[in-house]
Amino acid sequence: MSGEFEGYERKYCHLSAKLSKACIEAAAINGELKKQKVSEIKEGIEEAEAMIRKMDLEARSFQSDSKVVLLAKVREYKADLNNIKREVKKIVSGVLKPSARDELLESNMANVMKASADHRERLMTSTERLNKSSDGIKDSRRTMLETEDLGVMILQDLHFQRQALLHTHDTLHGVDDNVGKSKKILSNISRRMNRNKWILSTVVVVLIVVITLILYFKLS
Repeated sequence: MSGEFEGYERKYCHLSAKLSKACIEAAAINGELKKQKVSEIKEGIEEAEAMIRKMDLEARSFQSDSKVVLLAKVREYKADLNNIKREVKKIVSGVLKPSARDELLESNMANVMKASADHRERLMTSTERLNKSSDGIKDSRRTMLETEDLGVMILQDLHFQRQALLHTHDTLHGVDDNVGKSKKILSNISRRMNRNKWILSTVVVVLIVVITLILYFKLS
């Protein structure tokens, strides 16, 4: 149910109980006091009519199911206000007979008690709904805080993983550098070995030639 509709409803119930009580007081007095009380009642009726119009507009803004329920309530409040209007007409129509006055007083008293009971029941229902809404808000807030804490933990884990990846990247980069240096060293060693082979081969050839010449000259 709309919070605005409930607000209008609470105001109307309070105003209805107040008007019923004012009708009882107006029926028990005479003269200027009575006229003043009736004037106050009429002002209250205008205010109640405004509340009913607001409830009617709010109810018509809902979907079918909720709309039917709320409009039924609006019809009840219109009927209640019409009863108050009829009572006011009886009061202003002239001096009532004692039996009629007693009957009106009893009727108004019953209406006041019924309106007060309805008002209390609606207030209790609204309070219960507000408490449930408050509990729901608390639960949502607690869930939000827990989710926030979890999000912080996840971000911290991601930060640590990023640091570990960066460290691994630096280590791999260092390994690449070392491998590159090792390749250069091996290349230099390979070149030196090839050069030494050529030098050794040349020395061997020269020695063979020298030995051959020496033997040739000795034998000849």
